[in-house]
Amino acid sequence: MFTGIILGTGTVEKISEDTKNHCAIKMSVNLGRHAKGLKIGQSVALNGVCLTATKLSKSVCVFEMIEETAKKTDLGNLSKGQIVNIERSLKAGDRLEGHFVLGHVDGVGTIKKILKKPKEIRVWFEVPKKLSRFVVAKGSIAVDGVSLTIVDIKGSRASVSLIPHTVSNTNFDTKKTGDKVNIETDILGKYILKHD
Repeated sequence: MFTGIILGTGTVEKISEDTKNHCAIKMSVNLGRHAKGLKIGQSVALNGVCLTATKLSKSVCVFEMIEETAKKTDLGNLSKGQIVNIERSLKAGDRLEGHFVLGHVDGVGTIKKILKKPKEIRVWFEVPKKLSRFVVAKGSIAVDGVSLTIVDIKGSRASVSLIPHTVSNTNFDTKKTGDKVNIETDILGKYILKHD
């Protein structure tokens, strides 16, 4: 369980295929100071995708992905040197300051427009059609693992606003038009629609 409150960012150091160990991709990420206290077997969300730490060497952690994860998220398209958002899993007793995020990405969207204003940055992204019914104005959404509120919806596009703190502490600082983003819609909305 996560909240979508990003601790900071890490850097992809290596990505390779690893079919002999029954995983599609093995990825090494330098977590920096966010590796402190991490143990093998614990969960870390990278760009909103819940992964298991399988090997640790100082601040570098190895994560293994099955083919499903590589195909259904943007992690399969990452390359060495790219920046990823980091969130450690929620511990009992922690403050829940974002919203309930499972780290189970629903689909991949595409950034269509970035509008920079004096006090905010508005980001418009294309929502996959199968997710559009779960995306509502003023509702919660996780974009690359960041807990955000949907500002506006126009057709299959939705927008979120970012304060400077969010931009400087996540990989949104490096995002540009055309980039892919992982999208996880609000779990509560999914359950409500399921039981309607």
